[in-house]
Amino acid sequence: MTDPLRRAPVGTAALQELIEELAESLRRSVALDDPLVRLICSSRHFDDADPTRIHSLLQGRASGDVTRHVLDQGVARWSKPGFLKGRDDLGLLPRYCVPLRERGHFLGLLMVIAPDASLTPEETEAIARATPAIAAQMYADHVLADAEKTREQELLLALLGSSPAARAESRRRLLDEALLADAPHAVVSIVQVTRSHASPGQVGTALRGALEGLARTRSAPRAFAVTSDRAVLLQLADRPLGQEALRQQSTRVLEALGTYLDASAAPVIGIGGHQTGLSDAWTSYEQALVAVRAARRMPELKGIGSWEELGEFAVLLQLPDRALNESLLPHPLRALLESSGRHLLETTLRCFLEQAGSIPRTAEALRIHRTSLYYRLRQIQKITGLDLNNGTDRITLHLGLRIRELLPPDAFGDDGQGQASPPSTDLASRGHLGGPSLGADPQGPRGASVRRERQRQPQRTRARGDQAGQSAVAGDRGQGAHRGGQQRADLLGAGCAAD
Repeated sequence: MTDPLRRAPVGTAALQELIEELAESLRRSVALDDPLVRLICSSRHFDDADPTRIHSLLQGRASGDVTRHVLDQGVARWSKPGFLKGRDDLGLLPRYCVPLRERGHFLGLLMVIAPDASLTPEETEAIARATPAIAAQMYADHVLADAEKTREQELLLALLGSSPAARAESRRRLLDEALLADAPHAVVSIVQVTRSHASPGQVGTALRGALEGLARTRSAPRAFAVTSDRAVLLQLADRPLGQEALRQQSTRVLEALGTYLDASAAPVIGIGGHQTGLSDAWTSYEQALVAVRAARRMPELKGIGSWEELGEFAVLLQLPDRALNESLLPHPLRALLESSGRHLLETTLRCFLEQAGSIPRTAEALRIHRTSLYYRLRQIQKITGLDLNNGTDRITLHLGLRIRELLPPDAFGDDGQGQASPPSTDLASRGHLGGPSLGADPQGPRGASVRRERQRQPQRTRARGDQAGQSAVAGDRGQGAHRGGQQRADLLGAGCAAD
């Protein structure tokens, strides 16, 4: 997989000159890094280079492990210079580190190799004298580069906004000024940092660093905009961008953010659907917003939600956060979830509905006898007061279970009888409301997921049955065998699928 970490833009000649002057006065190697520990400028060697410095000179940045080690020492929050600890296993000697700031902006890190973790007073004084000029030059370079970025960001956000007039004007300016080329296919992705101990400026810098490589190294037109906790990436192409390629790209972005930010950041990514060029890119943006919510609310997505794989969740996730809570669950389902043995019955009901009410397929999936299944279904009907042969009652329960998947796992307590089996991580493979996933286009992106899922189904269903069904088979058979004939007649007589 492609390395997710990228080089920083090379520093200006004026900045390089300041670094060389300081190194000559100290007779020590000096490096200037950006806030993500990516090399901007470096002096010549003074026989004090370590493996980390050599790697940085060759690659334009420190390794991911070194970057994480440096940032974990809180250098972005340091108010004064200090020594960074060395790490023999990383090939890193101690360094004297000066955090560079100008007008409230954290600009980067001035690093001086100090093998014995000490400097003379004369050396620290020389560094202190040189620091203001270096910070001022970095700020001037930053302002100059940021002016162009800000203008492009404003046009991009207007292109994706809610005003049709602003979208049309933004599209015209992007094309007229050659800031972005149009193409038949457009996809928008959103990267959201849900929380972080890092400052907003550091989060924004990390988001920009994670996306810069994508914008610079691909032939397809791309543009991105970054705010304090969110980044928006627009990609255009002559051919549709494949879901697998988009997912791999998103994985690389999350890996980079995992290096630049601590674990509290919990970044997630939402991928919008394919739309027609710049004119309809705003629709993909709206879809990406929904996909981000899916990634945040559904742990099984592992931080990446895709609109084209959400199915009915795409509708439910457009409810506002304040409304998307357990109060939406239908009362009959709440009764089931609050009952004794709820996890076993929830697993059974979910499997039954996702198998479109097929008794043979449900029994096979749970690896239980059909008599045991009939007994459980009768329990479910008794607790909920609903008829599983009635289409309206089925969709009520199925919709409720879908809402349940979007709620925190602790919305209902554990009664000690085991957890319900988690939903499949492949959203395209799940049975959608009203029946199984037979409507997916076998040649489309969801169709491929369905085909893969069908190939895996025998192993998955057996494993699921081992977890959810075997522990209750004996009890089910004992209590339900004498009722089996009547239950079969009740359920099948009203039309429950018997295959």
